[in-house]
Amino acid sequence: MASAPSPAAGGTPAAPGATAPGTTGTAAPAPPTGGPWHSKDFRTLFGATTLNQFAANAGHVAVPLLALTALDASAGQVGALAALSTAAFLLIGLPAGAWVDRLRTREVLVAADLARAVLLASLPLSWWLGALALPQLYAVVLLTGCATVFSDVGAQSVLPGLVGRDGLVRANAAVVTLMAVANIAGRGVGGALIAVLTAPVALACSAACYLVSALGLLRIRPAPAPPAAGRTPLHTRIAEGLRHVLGHPELRALALAAGLNNLGGAVLNAMLPVLFVRELGLSPAALGLFWAAGGAGLLLGARLARPLSARVGYGRALVLTLTPAALLVPLLDRGAWLWLAGAGWLLCMAKIGCDNVLGVSLRQHLTPDPLLGRMNATFRFILTGALALGSAASGLLAELTTLHTALWAGAAVLSLSCVPMLLSPLRDRRTGPQGTVRGRDAHHFRTTNTEDDRHAQPPAGTQ
Repeated sequence: MASAPSPAAGGTPAAPGATAPGTTGTAAPAPPTGGPWHSKDFRTLFGATTLNQFAANAGHVAVPLLALTALDASAGQVGALAALSTAAFLLIGLPAGAWVDRLRTREVLVAADLARAVLLASLPLSWWLGALALPQLYAVVLLTGCATVFSDVGAQSVLPGLVGRDGLVRANAAVVTLMAVANIAGRGVGGALIAVLTAPVALACSAACYLVSALGLLRIRPAPAPPAAGRTPLHTRIAEGLRHVLGHPELRALALAAGLNNLGGAVLNAMLPVLFVRELGLSPAALGLFWAAGGAGLLLGARLARPLSARVGYGRALVLTLTPAALLVPLLDRGAWLWLAGAGWLLCMAKIGCDNVLGVSLRQHLTPDPLLGRMNATFRFILTGALALGSAASGLLAELTTLHTALWAGAAVLSLSCVPMLLSPLRDRRTGPQGTVRGRDAHHFRTTNTEDDRHAQPPAGTQ
């Protein structure tokens, strides 16, 4: 969610009307007491995220189809494009978390949007000039991914400061709902734009959305300057984030389950354009509608997450599985099989939509403020690394075996993604995020903290 500021992530929380020790500038506003929508900054962030999601989803359809139609790319080259779109999280994902913990988040988010606008605008311009080539596509996709690293880590890290920990489930439900609507509308509109006006026009529209988003983010009030970095080396700060995630049984299970989701989903998504356009001879609009069905599933799961967790318990809602429905996707063909595969994709995405709300809210709740950037970067490293690996593996499998072998492999991995949570303490968790980090979660943070972070105050109410 897959998906941007108030106090800079990782900074020392300040009391309302006061400036935190070690910071300068205007004090950060206290989180709203009437829900996330009472925060002007959250509404501004949500509006910018809306534009980002539409831009990303339209581009998700347009880039592989531009490669297929304008450059006659092979299945392996399409898989390489999909892998490069997420490879940035493997290259800079972990250090990005430590950097975001020490930077003003608004400026990070604005710079990321401006970079993506310029990069994507270069593609329709090159196509119009007759100079478009695969190396440029590869470079643009990789650099756009680098900008997305900072945008995603910054957006998730700043959310607890904007809405308060009590508002995390509501805020994340709103964001995941937005992601689902963008999947439906963004990919559907992207497919229609390509069918009517060509892929370069769709990419130009994506670039314009990123530009407007950057201008909108400037309306968010600047956060206080984060504390000085101190003497702790970068690699030590990265290791703290890794220990926090991998050493906590619930966070570890969430990371493994989501990683398997992304690994299997990436294999399927990378090969779907080849299956629809080249093998079945279907239109780009049909591919956009199929992906839109997945967006409808995300929307359904996001809306059901809160009532489902209240009814059956937070942990049971997380371990409830619909992902074996992914095994219907490789059956995709013309006629009734298309509808059956679409239904399977919708059910699978409904489970992922529910997990995005409950899982992201829980991991934000289990992480104290000074570690938020590094926790989110660690998750993004694992999750998006799985996307890159799945995308690359899908192209290799399709080249060495058959397209349908790659599809079945992706569906099998996706169907088993629930296993790590079923084998973890998550299945016994009754309640979700409420208030500050407490009990063993606060103790876990204190035992993994290093000298630099001990100079920052823990969140109010920590025991």
